[in-house]
Amino acid sequence: MTLHLHDSTNERLGRVLVVDDEESIRRIVVRSLTRSGFEVVEAENGEHAIAALNAGDNPLMVDAILCDIQMPKINGHEAIAYFRAQYPGVPIVVLTGYPEVDRAVGLMRAGVMDYLVKPISKDDLVTVVAKAVEGHEILKDQFAV
Repeated sequence: MTLHLHDSTNERLGRVLVVDDEESIRRIVVRSLTRSGFEVVEAENGEHAIAALNAGDNPLMVDAILCDIQMPKINGHEAIAYFRAQYPGVPIVVLTGYPEVDRAVGLMRAGVMDYLVKPISKDDLVTVVAKAVEGHEILKDQFAV
């Protein structure tokens, strides 16, 4: 597994893990987020996302996770269940090409912050991801005086 980290040239707004098996979609999402000031880590499926988060001695810290649902190996449902259990403070946004109302409701009840449907405009994507990053709870106000 290769870990691809894309650092923005602007001031960093936060680190986002993008999980999608469609390389063309992943490339567009990564470019949109990077150009908007986010640092982006990409994974082609849930298995690679989990491995990226757990690589090395220290877990990879991310401020938000953007995850597809229909993927090989470990699908989005399984990956999201893992993310919720292991990283409960990290907001998760679903980005899927297969919108289903029952699935969306179930995922929202399971703690997913938002449910986006492909195709999505760059502005809408960036707005939702920025909101997710702002909602990241780890270290929030930990050092406030």
